[in-house]
Amino acid sequence: MPSSSAVAQTCQEMLAPDYAGTPCNCALANNLCTSLTLATSVNKMLLKLICFFLCALIAPNVTGIVGEDALLPAPQNISILSTNMKHFLSWSPVIVQGETVRYSVEFQGEYERDYANESWIPICECSLITATVCNITEDISATVAYNLRVRADVGTRRSEWGTLKGFFNRITTSLTPPLMKVIADGCHLLVELEDMGPAFQFCVLYWKKGQESRMQQKVVKDASSVVHLDTMEAGPDYCVKAQTYVEAINRSSSFSQTQCVGAQGGTSMWLVTALIVSAGFAMAALTLPFLTWKTSKILQYSCCPAAVLPDTLKVSEPPPQLILCGSEETEQCDLKVHVMPSEEVLRLWIQETL
Repeated sequence: MPSSSAVAQTCQEMLAPDYAGTPCNCALANNLCTSLTLATSVNKMLLKLICFFLCALIAPNVTGIVGEDALLPAPQNISILSTNMKHFLSWSPVIVQGETVRYSVEFQGEYERDYANESWIPICECSLITATVCNITEDISATVAYNLRVRADVGTRRSEWGTLKGFFNRITTSLTPPLMKVIADGCHLLVELEDMGPAFQFCVLYWKKGQESRMQQKVVKDASSVVHLDTMEAGPDYCVKAQTYVEAINRSSSFSQTQCVGAQGGTSMWLVTALIVSAGFAMAALTLPFLTWKTSKILQYSCCPAAVLPDTLKVSEPPPQLILCGSEETEQCDLKVHVMPSEEVLRLWIQETL
């Protein structure tokens, strides 16, 4: 009876030409052939036929099982692009012919790493997605070191986690200058800034051209409306530049390109202003005498009011009783004047009237 090693060698020599380029595992066939050889003695042709049929029946099933259980390759080239506090995680796609690969993303912050047993938190917006980019801005909510990882899924098959090399901290985000539009509205210097979100403030510098040493600064916290900077003089241009500032990370961007504008219709505006001032002076000159006279009257009435006798106390003609003597004859009479108190006169007048 040939030895088991000799039979295995014979089996490999016989099967190699028939299974060249096929998934048949010759080692499996060797084991089967060795077992058969030890059980009975057969001729070379019968042994070749038995090994051929066994390999043809068993090899496809074994290959299918191995293929289903095999892990997918983990996502590679994981990186973060962070600009103006907006953070995006990206990675290279995992290629599986004829299949749709989905990806899931998880993060681990300082708290999870140090106080929650190094747990990982799934990002719901990036769970089983087909894209190879994930917006993680809402989940990176603190200025600490974060770790991130990505996994690929196809049906029930999964890959190992691909992890970002190193940690990510939002303090490293790239800040850009704001988009800016400088407006000259008559003699008013205005600036319109890009609204980059509630986390952003803007430092605006403006000055009269040629007088850079006398720059003025204005901090703008709300860019939702046009901001008034200054009132311009006719003639020279005014220049403006701005930078973004994020208080949460205490960082600023570089300054934007300088933009300069001049006052529009400066001469006409000054002429209109002069006319308005002149008209004001003319009105004041006309109304001042009247106001002075009226004021004096008010003061006179308030301080020295005039005493006026009521009409009821006025007597139009003396009562008859006061005529003591009188005749048609040319007789001289001595007149006696009696002075009566005003109360008595009033009483007599009332009696006469009644």
